[in-house]
Amino acid sequence: MTTTTLRAARALLLLLLVAPVTARGQGGALDRTKMPAVAPAPTTRIPTWTRTTLANGAELVVAVKKDLPLVAFSIGFIGGSANYEPAGKTSVGSFTAQMLSEGTTTRSADDLSNAQQALGITIGANISNETGSLGFTALKDRFDGALALLADMMLHPTLPAEALERIRGRTLVSLQQARDNPNAVASAVFARVTYGDQHPYGRVATEATVKAITRDDIVAFHKAYYTPGHAVISVAGDVDPAQVKAKVEAALAAWPRGGAKPDFAYPAPPAHQGRAIYLVDKPKAAQSVFMLGHTGPSRNTPDYYALEVMNTALGGFFQSRLNHDIREEKGYSYGVGSSFEYGRGPGAFRATGGIVTAKSDSALLLFLKHLGDVRGPLPLTDDEIKQAKDALVQSLPQSFASVNGTRSAIASIYLRDLGESYWKDFAGNVARVGKGDLLRVARDQIDLDRMNLVIVGDRAVIEKGLRDTKAGPIVLLDADAKPVVTP
Repeated sequence: MTTTTLRAARALLLLLLVAPVTARGQGGALDRTKMPAVAPAPTTRIPTWTRTTLANGAELVVAVKKDLPLVAFSIGFIGGSANYEPAGKTSVGSFTAQMLSEGTTTRSADDLSNAQQALGITIGANISNETGSLGFTALKDRFDGALALLADMMLHPTLPAEALERIRGRTLVSLQQARDNPNAVASAVFARVTYGDQHPYGRVATEATVKAITRDDIVAFHKAYYTPGHAVISVAGDVDPAQVKAKVEAALAAWPRGGAKPDFAYPAPPAHQGRAIYLVDKPKAAQSVFMLGHTGPSRNTPDYYALEVMNTALGGFFQSRLNHDIREEKGYSYGVGSSFEYGRGPGAFRATGGIVTAKSDSALLLFLKHLGDVRGPLPLTDDEIKQAKDALVQSLPQSFASVNGTRSAIASIYLRDLGESYWKDFAGNVARVGKGDLLRVARDQIDLDRMNLVIVGDRAVIEKGLRDTKAGPIVLLDADAKPVVTP
């Protein structure tokens, strides 16, 4: 008997042994007329943590979680590409983060790769729009070696020119491929239409910006960005806080004091010109990609919890109004939804989804109907509100289920200036949201008159139907958000 056959036989035997118990329960025949009892709601246990400041000015937060011999470590940075990249050099932050693994003054790129493999870790570096990070998850007994390796990568990178050219070439290929991806095109066009080229939220990588980046740009970005003055070091796992501080101080002893938190002073987005349909042609596309929205509130809005409850019910989870109607009832999509981005500046509100081409006009009218209904004509019901609140609160335990999840949740408090009691107060703040709050924030933050209706699809098939909806004038754009001149 082969190993595969033996495993199959064992699985069948186990199934035969368990099936009678499953069918009868523990005491008799299964009553299929009764709904199974609902399991108790998961309990959220918010861990405690220590917070100190290192000699170089970086903050250190440490949470003890001893259920597994693991340690999650990250150096997070307040601010990102929106704050540190010069105009016309979009992607220099991403390039710099990638080049940290291309060699140090004492290790080649292969040496760094082999060292990580030997430690059983992957050191990940990332710079996003308003934050950045450099970190790993390691077994407890590999923490010291992993920390030393990360410090070498951050403090002593060689940033070789040949690596820049390799990354540049790879990025140019990715950009070309993105032009064939309707979702990527919709996202880029929406950003440009909504924010313009002068606002950091409207900048997207292009062939021109990628080709403009030099090694000097990489060196300058590294020097300005990787400073302790805006760093939050977060650690969670099977550790002792005092020992962690001593180890981190020693590993980063060569990291000199410097840098500061950015002020997030962004220019105002361009004045809105009224609702319009921005149509990007994608010939023979099987579906149309919708991205509908406008600028929204920043993360420090006092209406955050009301907006989260309202949006969850509207389009934030599977049972939401948008998904239930457009996907479940009408069958126009595999899934649609909505979200608030909550940047440090005016992050966007978006309603998005892929729609079967032939139903693009019908789906647009449904999107606009539901976005309008939640503002008053058809307010959220008690049941919808309860489901949305339950979804938000019951997702909390997952945030603290792993060492990296715990580390990330705690670090977010300081990286995004949420307040130290944020997680402890979350459920209560959600519970206090009332019906009146939901109606008010929907009216304040969803404005049908200034919607940018970006649709990427087969123009030959969908343009007439979209025009007949009278949702707004049609503006033809290419994948770079430039006007298309038609004869």
